[in-house]
Amino acid sequence: MTLARRDLLAAGIAGAGFAGTVALARPGEAVAAPSPEVATRRAAGGLELAFTANAPSTPTGLAISAGGRRFVMMPRFTATVPYTLGEVLADGEVRPYPDLPTNQPDPENPQARLFHVPNGVFDRDDTLWCLDAGLPDGSGPPVKGGAKLVQIDLSDNRIRRVVPLEAGITPTSSLNDLRVDIRDGYARAYITDQGQDGEGAILAVDLASGRVVRRLAGHASTKSQKGLLKIVEDRPVVQRKGEGPPRPVQGGANGIALSPDGRRLYYAPLIGRRLYAVETAALLDPESSDAAVAAGVTDLGEKGMTGGLTTDSKDRVYLAMQEFNAVGRRDPDGTVTLIASDPRLIWADTFWITPDRWLHISSAQVNRRPEYNGGKDLQAPPYAILRMRIDADPA
Repeated sequence: MTLARRDLLAAGIAGAGFAGTVALARPGEAVAAPSPEVATRRAAGGLELAFTANAPSTPTGLAISAGGRRFVMMPRFTATVPYTLGEVLADGEVRPYPDLPTNQPDPENPQARLFHVPNGVFDRDDTLWCLDAGLPDGSGPPVKGGAKLVQIDLSDNRIRRVVPLEAGITPTSSLNDLRVDIRDGYARAYITDQGQDGEGAILAVDLASGRVVRRLAGHASTKSQKGLLKIVEDRPVVQRKGEGPPRPVQGGANGIALSPDGRRLYYAPLIGRRLYAVETAALLDPESSDAAVAAGVTDLGEKGMTGGLTTDSKDRVYLAMQEFNAVGRRDPDGTVTLIASDPRLIWADTFWITPDRWLHISSAQVNRRPEYNGGKDLQAPPYAILRMRIDADPA
């Protein structure tokens, strides 16, 4: 179905109204998992199970190589996460990648260890690039030297290169998503920082020189939007500490995608209903001031409350529509359409399009984590990765 502006607004209003009727459990109180009756209210269709990942923690990130190797990224929301990057085996088991020692945080050797990997991507040469936010337990200042890009060669499963991101982060940074663009004589990366305080930014990286520029910090398009409440599985996603009041989840610049020609960057806050775009040339241009970059941001309109984004070769932006357990798509003319929904798509997160035109999407179950359910872990591994056929190639 196609969503007009009024439909998206109605969805937001309905969600806000519904939130007032939900009983929020305090720490230690039992919280019932969403009932099957609630889950099946949504029309399932268009998605099938691609594979499952029996991951030891919440797998927000997903990347699939051209040869079919599958990887998930499990941020260290807490220090108990045993490893943050894993390869999914044929039977669904997840093994630490490239090995367990590399996944053990070590502040004394920050460039060689993985701390908190929320996402990773493959470049056109099928080399894996992983984003490490440098957070050993999900919050607090990133470990000095821990925020980085890590390039891994799948032929020998070894780290080929590390690109430090220290110049682009702040004490409250929470790096979240990544796109790498290597073509036509240039090599660049773009990263979202959603901010632990909801104050986000975009990092642009010249991979040839290692230069890192922090852009759009403080801009409305990268901030967690005020007065919005995310609803997933018909429940508000809120945190409560001690006897304090419930606090809605927040998050600045989160999902990110590139146009097929690499000239335009699409992005959106985790808590926000609008999609934005900026020209990539300005982000790394030393002659472009922050004000000039900000002036070039385009508000592309409402698109629902989303997680991850991706684009296809037709410059259509796919939207992880978390409130609807659905996949949405924004066409170049601005039309937003729900193209598939499925009750198994719990906290729709990261997309991956394979060369044979399968659109994959991870079901991360973030809303079922203990911090949003009075300390009770409602996640139910194995985690589903769903897929659907599309009529275009990867961007």
